[in-house]
Amino acid sequence: MTHATLKSRHRAVRDGYPPNLNLRLHRALSWLARAEAAEQAGDLDGRFIFLWIAFNAAYARDIDERQGLSEQATFIDFLEQLCAIDHGRLDDLVWREFSGGIRVLLDTPYVFQAFWDWHAGRISQAEWESRFAKGKQLAQQALARGKTPEILGLVFTRLYTLRNQLVHGGATWGSRVNRKQLRDCGNLLGKFVPLMLELMLDHPEVDWGAACYPVVEQDA
Repeated sequence: MTHATLKSRHRAVRDGYPPNLNLRLHRALSWLARAEAAEQAGDLDGRFIFLWIAFNAAYARDIDERQGLSEQATFIDFLEQLCAIDHGRLDDLVWREFSGGIRVLLDTPYVFQAFWDWHAGRISQAEWESRFAKGKQLAQQALARGKTPEILGLVFTRLYTLRNQLVHGGATWGSRVNRKQLRDCGNLLGKFVPLMLELMLDHPEVDWGAACYPVVEQDA
């Protein structure tokens, strides 16, 4: 499912869709188009960043900071919401198309935040290794139970670490040291984001919440 196909479908139905959903879809589709252009240019860094922004445009909510909801908690709730309305497509993505890649990703320390916390001196080596072992155990349990929402939550927590490295300037554009992670994570997001948008198009009745930074008309 490409940007062009999804955009055409959105244009055909948007007049009957809720404004907040239309805004989410419009924004996410614009970033998906940019990610496709980056892929054609061979830009792994740009592709991953633009795909993450597309994902962010779909899930982010305008939440009062006093509620104390973290970004990771917000996107995990969103992933659970997607799984609740899906009828097997996300299962196919997790268990058939990317099962091997997901297992490798969950076993990679470079996309596990505690590994970098240890390198920064915030925690001990023993603590990061304990957290990593516990994370792997949780992943194995979720894999054994076939729990798609749990696996997606674990995967996107790892993707979030890679996202932070890039957008906070913790990596060099085109660096040779993170090519495998970027390629694997970009391929997963490249399949997930169009499927996510398709599910949202399929279910306009779902309350996806108020979009962040609503469009405000400027004074003339």
